[in-house]
Amino acid sequence: MLDVRDLDLFYGDAQALDGVSLQVAEGEVVAIIGANGAGKTSLIRAIAGMKKPARGTITFDGHDITGRVSSIICDLGVAQVAEGRQIFPSMSVAENLEMGAVLPRARTKRKETLERCYEMFPKLKVRSDQAAGTLSGGEQQMLAIGRCLMGQPRLMMFDEPSLGLAPAVVGEMFKIIKELHAQGMTVILVEQNVSASLKLADRGYVLENGRVVLSGTGAGLLNDDGVRQAYLGL
Repeated sequence: MLDVRDLDLFYGDAQALDGVSLQVAEGEVVAIIGANGAGKTSLIRAIAGMKKPARGTITFDGHDITGRVSSIICDLGVAQVAEGRQIFPSMSVAENLEMGAVLPRARTKRKETLERCYEMFPKLKVRSDQAAGTLSGGEQQMLAIGRCLMGQPRLMMFDEPSLGLAPAVVGEMFKIIKELHAQGMTVILVEQNVSASLKLADRGYVLENGRVVLSGTGAGLLNDDGVRQAYLGL
């Protein structure tokens, strides 16, 4: 479904991605792991069309999306649950969800998708008229995921979905991602909780200093001595 080839990306003179290549098959969960500053978020932003790569190609479902504007990429079915949630705090929960359905691909099924979101996140239905900024951190993350689902995505990219959440809520976030995957969603997961993400992932890639230094199955990476020492403290 997604094919990234030899991607270079810069912020001014600083190189964030250096020859990054990876593939994601339809229906997979692929984890991207690495230390802070390794290039994980830069990769997500390049795929989403938020940053233009200097070199390389990004292909989604046969479409070359390299450097295309994010609205076009979204309408092809690529969606991002951004780090920090980035909801509209002064708008209601319902209004935030409605914003996710502005894409042409999503408009005709807006009502059905909204009901699906409320079924998945009943707390959001109860708080549909409440200002989004007054929700708890976990509820705001649910809202960010629901808004993403309103766009009828085929590929969902999660950037640090557990960041800043209470431990009890973190488990719930992973349960939601697992449920989406069970329903057929293709997922790219960037997550500070390396153990949980690799347990969930079919495959994973390790980024260091903007380069892919290791790849393999989720279970294989979880049992790799280098990964265990660097990211799990074992």
